[in-house]
Amino acid sequence: MFLNYLKGFSVKKILKNSLLNVKNSSFSGNVKTVGLVIDESYFANTQLLIEEFIANGIAKENIELLVYKSKSNVNFGITVTKLESSHLNWKAQIKNGVVNDFIAKDFDLLVSYYDVQKAILLVVTHESKAKFKVGFSTIDKRLNNFMIGTNLENYKVFVQELFKYLKILNKI
Repeated sequence: MFLNYLKGFSVKKILKNSLLNVKNSSFSGNVKTVGLVIDESYFANTQLLIEEFIANGIAKENIELLVYKSKSNVNFGITVTKLESSHLNWKAQIKNGVVNDFIAKDFDLLVSYYDVQKAILLVVTHESKAKFKVGFSTIDKRLNNFMIGTNLENYKVFVQELFKYLKILNKI
């Protein structure tokens, strides 16, 4: 337990130093593919969140999910990758091939659906090759291109705000 705390502290420090050199990327195109990074230890309505994205015009086959601390083997009907604390080493590197494949995918939109700063989730968001990143305003502002100020339980408000601003930005 204490070693996990120390590892998290060390990784956050490495990540903080690497965020000093973040380059803003510009994305000019429509959102077709979506990657969702969800912390299920605080949010249990993953299926309802996915349904909100589908209801707003994202095709089910274009959504991929990375779930942290999933205790269930529920089939969401989409590609699901499981993320565990053991996948992160002390040098802030992910050492799981499937998770690294998720990170390397060139999503049009990456939604970081977590509001508690856990080292492994921050590393995944930072390392992701997604063109446009969206998350909560409680997370480090340098990780995401766009932040939404709501709480985790209000997934409908989050998705409504996201799609409202994506329309304004001509992303959909």
